[in-house]
Amino acid sequence: MKFKLDDSLGFIINKVNTKLKNELFQRFREYDVTPEQWAVLNCLSEQEGITPKELSDIVFKDKPNTNRIVEKLQIKGLVVRKPHPVDKRAFQIFLTDDGWKLRDELIPKVMQLLEEATRKIKKHKVKEMKKLLNQIYNNLN
Repeated sequence: MKFKLDDSLGFIINKVNTKLKNELFQRFREYDVTPEQWAVLNCLSEQEGITPKELSDIVFKDKPNTNRIVEKLQIKGLVVRKPHPVDKRAFQIFLTDDGWKLRDELIPKVMQLLEEATRKIKKHKVKEMKKLLNQIYNNLN
């Protein structure tokens, strides 16, 4: 049986993901933010007040890794932790004003990268590709 790595869907997806993360890392360097930290910032802008567990599920990181990212963002003054109003063992995470400001500064960088990555690809094909990739993900659950 023949198997060519360059034809492997998983390998291609990983290659594209790695390239996008590296490009994003370069564009965020001057802001001292990693792509992983960006994911958390953006996630919190869409749903503030979530717990670290909820956040880790959304950004597909384990809880210890998510906690480290949140700690770094907290040290930078971009997020705050507040006691959970119901579960006294947990806390909720919120963006600070600086976190909101930075998120708004980074969005054009992200949009530009995605535009560059998908140039010469028709919008409906990009939409279909997202749909197919989500279907692959759902098939594996």
